[in-house]
Order: sequence, then structure tokens, then C-alpha cells
Amino acid sequence: MSSRVGRIYRISGPLVVAEGLAGVMMYEVVRVGEEGLIGEVIAIRGDRTFIQVYEETSGLTVGEKVVPTGKPLSAELGPGLIGSIYDGLQRPEKEIGVKTGSIFIERGVSVPPLRREVKWSFEKNREIKLGDKIAPGDIVGFVKETPLVLHKIMVPPEVGGYVKWIADDGDYTIEDSVAIVSLGDREYEVKMYQPWPIRRPRPHSEKLGPIEPLITGIRVIDYMFPIAKGGKAAIPGGFGTGKTVALQEITKWSHADIAIYVGCGERGNEMSDALTSFMKLLDPRRGRLMMERSVFIANTSNMPVAARETSVFLGVTIGEYFRDMGYDVVMVADSTSRWAEAMREISGRMEEMPGEEGFPAYLSSRLAEFYERAGRVKVLGRPERSGSLTIFGAVSPPGGDFSEPVVRSTVRYVQCFYALDYGLATRRHFPAINWLMSYSLYIDFVKAYWNKLSRWSEYRETALKILQREAELSDIVRLVGPEALPEEDKLTLEISRMIREDFLQQSALNPVDSYSPPEKDVMIMEAVMEFYRLAGRALMKGVTVARVRELKSRTLIAQMKYYTLEQLKSGVFENIVNSIRSDFKELLGG
Repeated sequence: MSSRVGRIYRISGPLVVAEGLAGVMMYEVVRVGEEGLIGEVIAIRGDRTFIQVYEETSGLTVGEKVVPTGKPLSAELGPGLIGSIYDGLQRPEKEIGVKTGSIFIERGVSVPPLRREVKWSFEKNREIKLGDKIAPGDIVGFVKETPLVLHKIMVPPEVGGYVKWIADDGDYTIEDSVAIVSLGDREYEVKMYQPWPIRRPRPHSEKLGPIEPLITGIRVIDYMFPIAKGGKAAIPGGFGTGKTVALQEITKWSHADIAIYVGCGERGNEMSDALTSFMKLLDPRRGRLMMERSVFIANTSNMPVAARETSVFLGVTIGEYFRDMGYDVVMVADSTSRWAEAMREISGRMEEMPGEEGFPAYLSSRLAEFYERAGRVKVLGRPERSGSLTIFGAVSPPGGDFSEPVVRSTVRYVQCFYALDYGLATRRHFPAINWLMSYSLYIDFVKAYWNKLSRWSEYRETALKILQREAELSDIVRLVGPEALPEEDKLTLEISRMIREDFLQQSALNPVDSYSPPEKDVMIMEAVMEFYRLAGRALMKGVTVARVRELKSRTLIAQMKYYTLEQLKSGVFENIVNSIRSDFKELLGG
């Protein structure tokens, strides 16, 4: 703690103005009042320091002390992260609940993010010998944190030298030293954990281009608008369009090694629902509990407004840490609009010049700071490895208005845009991602992966053209009805309905349909395209769409999404394709 002590000059909600803090740094953590509330310096104007307090400020009085700590707001990174539930300041909520006996986090309570008394089984890296030169990011040992996560103990960034000592295999707490690195007359003790300022991106060796899709298990995303590992995506939508469910599904089923779920100002019951379901769910690819590869940051709407910003940057910092181990990490933030609203409130209390709709002029740059930390990188240290951090950010525009400032600012920094539509949600079509407004800029990067599985580029383009044509015909259909259309257009409407209902529509509540692997996506689309190809031939020979619609194979295609991949591979898919061909052969009289 610094010997400098300031005094509160003015209190305005979560904003506290202090005097007498000469020499304090921007973004330095301070302790406010007799209870030692956590705050962060966000502006310095003359002899007055503006502090964003991350706890309830009621009861504070002018003249109470403000004590700087000399450190920036940092995260503790080490064994014990996986399976944890934190608030926006990385305070462990389960441990606080046990300590205080309260369902709320009491003011001034301080509990270490990582448990100091737990001993972890450390196994040293056999390739490192005494006297070896060691650099930032080098792996000195391993801890089997969960059955799914091998935690790699790395030399912190900005630390390097020669190995003077390394611990033998055994059980250690995170405070114990596991290696000593010396350089000249300086020595650094490498512990199992390392602090890192949450607003500062962790360094890497090289930025790499995207090459592989991040499979989410959601067909409309994976097949139609794929995102690459290391990508950035926004999911905007109004109330009731399914943002939270979509983000939960992405967190549950995505083909990532580590999942980080950040509840940023959303309702507490939604966060509780997510936690409850995760504790029971099994990872379908590994047969282990989802919690064994997940981290939760639960900063709900009844928590202090200012802490919404820290929850987002805390999540991305934890994501970068696991990325540096060589893992593929997915982080979802629900929702960035709540964070933006918190920025607007603090900015207003600081009497800054407002931007559009009252948001601060620096809204766009703050969003950029967040999204630009996503990516696929070659990380520091040996052995050589690469990792990725993929970010999904939900946006909650009032009334579903995509022209509002947070949506427009977010679009500038993301490469995937999944627009949730009120109309689809009203018709109970979920996920309610509008295929006419959504897009992905990763198509060229992931097409090699998908084209190995099927004629993906051709089928995807055909499906999107059919959906676009259906939208063009919708006004005519409303005026004169579908029966007035020529047979070709009637077929377009029928195939479009099959694509919408049998492929794009997906139930998060159905245990089979909630997760759809790429091979299953391919089979369903191939069946639809085979039906479309043969129906086109039938129309050329005078068969009407009404007769095509009555074919038995039409119903079989609709049932495909309720089969598991194993069932489809064991002969169901082949039987359905044969049934399609048989139906049309019979329809055309052999």
C-alpha cells in the first residue's frame, strides 16, 4: 500500500472524486472509505482524481480516506480457474457465500480468486535442465487441473534468464515456487500462478490467419455463416429473440478446449439457469462434465453497474491465458450493451461531452480494445505452439433497432454478424438468426474444411439463393396467394420451407437436435439438395409441386435432425436417399 492517502471530495453513485492523491496512476486500484471498497482511477483532472467504484457506495461520506495500492486491476491466473464462478472483480462467489453466509456479496469483502490452501500435483518439464536459458512463455511444468484440462505452468511474460532451480514432482500450493530464474544478480521465483493487468493484452509471438472453423453445433452458424477459430462475432437482437440461449448453446457445444461465459449485466435468473444446466451437462465429444473445461463470470444486473466493464476484460484476460497454453478458447459476453450502458452512466456523472444517444465518444475505441484481443496466434515460449481465442458478443439494442450506436460500433470490429429477428422468434423459429441479414467474412478461410466433407460451397450458395428468392416472392404471395405462382416458383417456396424447417430450425431443448455435428449437417443438406434436384427434373416432365409435396421421402427428410449421427451413419441416411430416388422414380412411372 502507498503512504499517499487522499480524501473523498464528492460522491455521485458509483463515481467518487478524491483530492490529495498526487502521483496516482491511471487505472490504478484504490481502496475507498473505511470499508476499503475497490475502485479504479479512470481520470485525473488537476488535483482531483475520478474513481470508478466497483461496489455499492451508499453510506460513504465526504472526507473518508482513499488509499492507492500502486497496482493496476489484475487477474490471478493459475490452477483453480476451471470450474470457478467469479464476479466481475474475480472474487470467487462460492467461497464468499460460504464465508459470509449471504446470497449477496457484502461490501469490502476480500477473498483470493485462487485458493491458497489447495495443493496441486506438479510435474516438471523433463526437457528443462539446470542452467538452460529460459524465456517468457516457456513451460516449466504441468498440473492436471481437471480430466479435460492439463494446466501448463508458464514463465510469465517479461521474465527470462537461466534456470537456477526447478522443483521436483510433487504437491504444491500456488504460492510455492516451482522454479527460480536468474539473470545477472537478479532472481525471479516462478510460482504456479501469475497476476496480469486485465486491460493489457497478453503478448504473443505472431498473429496467424484463420484456417479452421470453430464448430458450434448450431447448423445456421456452422454451415451457413461459419466462424473460424480466433474469430470475432456479434449476436444482436431485441428482448425475447434468443440471445442468451444461443450463447449458452455455443458455450456448451463448441469444439473449443476451454469455454468462458461472461454474464455482463444480464438477469440473475438467466445466469443461474446457465450454471445449473452446465453442472449437469456432459461434453458430447469427451463424455466428461462441461464444468471441467469452463469458467464463469457472473456479473448480473443487480450487481454494481461499474463492474460490468471489468467482467468483460477479466473474461478476455483469462481467455488469453489459456490461449497461451496452446488451447482453443471460446468466450461469450452477454451482453456488451449492458457494459456500454454502464460506460454511459459513468461518463454522464463525469460530465463528459456525450456522443450519440448519450454514449461516451470513446465507446467505439473501448469496443475495439475488447474485440481486437481475439485471434489465432503463435504464442511465446517453448515448445512452439499456437492457440486461439474466439469471441462472441451479444448486443441488446432497444426494440431490436440495429441502427443504434452499440450495434453500429460493434459491426466495425467483427467478421461475423448473426442478426436475431423478432419475426422469426414470434413464429417460434429458433435460433432466430435472420439468413438475409447475417453474414460471415470467414467463408474463404473455412471452405477447404467443409469441401472435404461435401460439395459445401455449391450447396450453401444454392440454399442461400433459394432463401433469397423466397423473400422476393413473399410480397406476391401475400397479394395473390401461392397458387397463382408458376410451378418453378412453387417449388422454390417448398424447398425454401424444407431448408428453413428441416435444416435451419433447431431445438435447444431436444437432446438430439441441440447439438448437430458437421457430418450430420452435411447429410441433411445433401438429402434436401437431392430432393430439389429430382423435383426439378419432375417439373420439367409435367409433374406438379402438389404431387411432389405428398411424397413420403419429404417427411423422412423432416425427421433427419432427430436422428443421431451414429444412426444416420448406420444406414438411416442411405435409406432416406434411396427413398427419395425411389419416390421420384415411381412418380415418373419408372
